[in-house]
Amino acid sequence: MGKLFHPYMIIYVLTILLLNFGFSYVPMIETGIGFLSPMAVVAGIVFVVRDFAQREAGHLVLIAMLVAAILTFLLADPFVALASVAAFAISELTDWGLYTATKKPFHQRVWLSSLISTPVDTAVFLWLIDGMTLGTFLLMFLAKMLAAAVIYFWYRAPAVKEEYWAS
Repeated sequence: MGKLFHPYMIIYVLTILLLNFGFSYVPMIETGIGFLSPMAVVAGIVFVVRDFAQREAGHLVLIAMLVAAILTFLLADPFVALASVAAFAISELTDWGLYTATKKPFHQRVWLSSLISTPVDTAVFLWLIDGMTLGTFLLMFLAKMLAAAVIYFWYRAPAVKEEYWAS
């Protein structure tokens, strides 16, 4: 039962709620090549926090995913909630599956699972909110990959203890 309420599990659910409220209220920014939501960076953080939660709680992370999906659907703007829950279900299960199947070191699993799941998340979400353009897709994908890149390159820094990150 302790793993179910591990801090990473709680942070995971809370960041998903923050993300969905943010997508409901923080406006998209026109960049000249497409729209970018500042919340896309938070979406990337969600994928990485999910990997940390799975690392600590194992497959119990699926329960946190379900709780977050239900809370999102109940609490967020209905238009955003529907798109978010659909994108979330597909991409987070993809992320979970890749993270689970890959037996590489933690930082490589975070990078690989994010590299595959974030474009899925972005495509499904943008398509459902009728916001899919190549520019918007690329901007949102790159913003979401920022958190995975930070973890990947932080691991490579000499100051980080390998025994912590190797699992």
